[in-house]
Amino acid sequence: MTALRIDVFTIFPEYLEGPLLVSLVGRAREQGLLDIRVHDIRDYTSDRHRTVDDAPFGGGAGMVLMCEPLFSAVDATLPPRPLFLLSAGGRSFDQSVARELAQGQGFSLICGRYEGVDQRVADHVCDGELSVGDFVMAGGEAAALVIIEAVGRLVPGVMANEASGVEESFGNGLVEYPHYTRPKDFRAWSVPEVLRSGDHALIARWRSAEALRRTINLRPDLIGDRDLTSDEQELLAEFPESP
Repeated sequence: MTALRIDVFTIFPEYLEGPLLVSLVGRAREQGLLDIRVHDIRDYTSDRHRTVDDAPFGGGAGMVLMCEPLFSAVDATLPPRPLFLLSAGGRSFDQSVARELAQGQGFSLICGRYEGVDQRVADHVCDGELSVGDFVMAGGEAAALVIIEAVGRLVPGVMANEASGVEESFGNGLVEYPHYTRPKDFRAWSVPEVLRSGDHALIARWRSAEALRRTINLRPDLIGDRDLTSDEQELLAEFPESP
């Protein structure tokens, strides 16, 4: 199997080095399932100070990443496409985008910094822009880590239990059902009796009901204005909410 290649362009490669070596992503790299390449944009500058930013035309606060080093970096490394600029105004990154990228041959990310990047990078180097949320961060490195982990865990072979990628939150448009483990009784709280019944069909229905209920309570936006189906109503009635 060919590894999914992910290239990241940043002026702070050290920000990414540690997280990309550990846990699920680190193991996937060791196993040859993920080929992650981090490029230091400063390596593609042309002056002795390795300058990557400059003041914006027209004035204003802050600095802007220059287009020349980024164009040079992309030209020299020939990263996999699509190539995305990480920006607050980009397409919202969600589970459907993660699945889309995991099923491809690879992709690349440019981490913005300061006040952003020269618009010519977005217009003439990138294939699109991605955002991990409606908030502003100091740079795109944290967003890159979010995207890499969300996509990487969906690559076949990365997760030991392939069902995890289907049953977890957003896998079916709902948040995930609750989980419990030992001890059975802790302080005043016990594990739901249904989970100890041994009836796998009943457990599956309970989990479906709880996923639906949690979505309604925690993320009603995922339900929207639609009416619950008769099957969904029956599920909720079969397993009423605990008092």
